[in-house]
Order: sequence, then C-alpha cells, then structure tokens
Amino acid sequence: MPFPKISLSRADAWGVDTHMLVDTHPDFLVASNSAELVAAVGASLSDNNMQLRTADSAEILLEAIRTAPVPCLVLLDIELPGMPIEQLLARLRPGADDRRFPLVLISDDGIPDWRDRLAEGIIDDIFPRNTPPLFWHIRIEIALRTFRDLRELEHLRENLALEGETDPVTGIHNRAALLSMLFRETDRVQRMNTLLSVMAFAIDDFEHWSERLGSAAWEDLLKQVVARVQRLLRSYDLFGRMGAAGFVLGLPGCSCVNAILLAERIREEVFFRPFRCGGMAVRLATNFGIAPSHGRSPLVVLREAEQALQAAQAAGPETIRSSRDFSEMRPAPANFLSEPAMGRAR
Repeated sequence: MPFPKISLSRADAWGVDTHMLVDTHPDFLVASNSAELVAAVGASLSDNNMQLRTADSAEILLEAIRTAPVPCLVLLDIELPGMPIEQLLARLRPGADDRRFPLVLISDDGIPDWRDRLAEGIIDDIFPRNTPPLFWHIRIEIALRTFRDLRELEHLRENLALEGETDPVTGIHNRAALLSMLFRETDRVQRMNTLLSVMAFAIDDFEHWSERLGSAAWEDLLKQVVARVQRLLRSYDLFGRMGAAGFVLGLPGCSCVNAILLAERIREEVFFRPFRCGGMAVRLATNFGIAPSHGRSPLVVLREAEQALQAAQAAGPETIRSSRDFSEMRPAPANFLSEPAMGRAR
C-alpha cells in the first residue's frame, strides 16, 4: 500500500524530531495480517501524506527492520503470526536502552501485562484495536511527540551526568570520576594480574601565570596542555585534573619503567614547546611523580604518586621521580630519570 513519503516540513508540523529522522526513515511500519486494520491505519496516514509499509508476519517484520531503513514508528499487532509476542518484543528491544524507534502495540484495553511493559519502557504506547480511523493519526502524533520528548530527556540526563564527572574547564575527568575509574581498573588488575601505573604531574608557577595572564587566558592555556597530552595517550588511558594545575594519568598495562618513558615524552613533546596564549609565547615547566599499582587501593597508589611528585618538585623543575627503587632495573636509571633543568629558559 504505497503512500507518498512524509516531507521534513510535514514532520515538523507533526512534532517529529528532525534530528531523529537522520537515523530513521520517515515512514511507518504496520505489523499485522489484518487487512481491515492495515486499511484503517493506511487511510488515516494517507490523509497526512505519510508513507506506510506493512509486514504480515513476525519474520517479515524482523527482516524489514534489519534490512530496510529504520522506520519512524512501528505499530505491532499482538495477533501477528509467526512468533509469540513476548519473544518478538525481546527481539525488537534486546535491551532497555534500545530506543531506535517508538514501538506501539495494537491490543485490547485492560490487559495488565501490557501496561507493565509500558511502565518498563519495553513498549511506548498501546492503541485499542477498535480505534476509529479518524483518531489513528492523533494517537500516532502523540506517540511520536512522547518518544521525542523522552529521548531529549534522556540526552539531558546523560549530559548532566557527564557534567558531574568532568572538569568544567578542560573537559577531562574530575577527581571523583578518575578515582572511580581507578577502582574499577584496580579490580581488573587483581583479577587478571595485569599492570597499572599512576602518574601525577603539576605545572610549576601556575599562580604566577594565572595572575599574569588572567583567568580566561590561563584556562585556555590548560586546555592547550590537555590537548597536547591527549595526543600521546591511548584510547583507554585515564586522564583527570586533580587541582588548579595538577593532573593524574591512570595507565593500564603499563609498567613503572614505561610510565617513566611516557613522562619523558610528555616533558619533551608537551612542555618543551612554548604555548601561544594572550599574544605571547609561554614556556611552562612541570614535574612528574609515578607509582605502580600492584593491585593496591588506588588511594594508596595515588598518595605514593603525589609523594613522588613532591620529591620531584623539591629537586627542581622538569624532574621525574618514581616511588619504586630502580637500583636493580635494566636499563640503568640514568636512562630514564631526569635531572633538574633549572637553567632551561622558560
């Protein structure tokens, strides 16, 4: 039963989220083997220039969703042959977060099980089978608008949760979020006997540069630092801000020696090159402290990394220190541990 496709202007008029139509096709799929029901829905949609596709069995419905563009809405008759309705719902919505399209059941009123599914979010609405043809398009419009509003609410909640986990200036993890991720990573270390190292580093003279540049320029400088560091990290490395000018890296699968090598690389490729800020070239110096996990509490490991950082700061700018004794490591510590670089130009 071909009908003209709905235009985006018509979709806006109906309250359909045009951003949603980027991922879905602007047509409707009716899954029923009742010619009378399909005709009633089709007549209502054709009056509003909407396209209708049909599926008269569970197999055809699943194939249509799997191979064809995702529909704008699916109307599913509970009497659709080919598969028990509960099994079909599980195939259409394998997870509670699967919200690719609104799914509306066509069923008789007064069935408690379906109302439970509606409350659980398995289905988005229930239409009575005896809905008058005049009201099909009104019910569909309400279902589309509700689905759009729920998706916008979900996105808002996701953004709020993300804001609670990130540093508002740099966009990387804040202290609480980073510690939470370090605890999860430590569980992996304990279960699989893998490596994990923690690196703390801090920018020297941040108060001087903050006062000289102003808060806006200083924040821009921090963003540049973060961007340079991120280019050197793996996708699964953990990166967080732990103070005004302090940062922490969680490095899964990384030995203490390799973490020191990374610190050397960050020192060379991030901080030896000047930053452009406020129309001037700014040369920053930093120090690094590193500690291995060995499956211990992240609070203990982080404290050791911060103590190593304090030792590096006491030794002078651009120094790397580790909580481990490398006297018996090969290659020799001189190949890894840096000397203070007090005389280097800032």
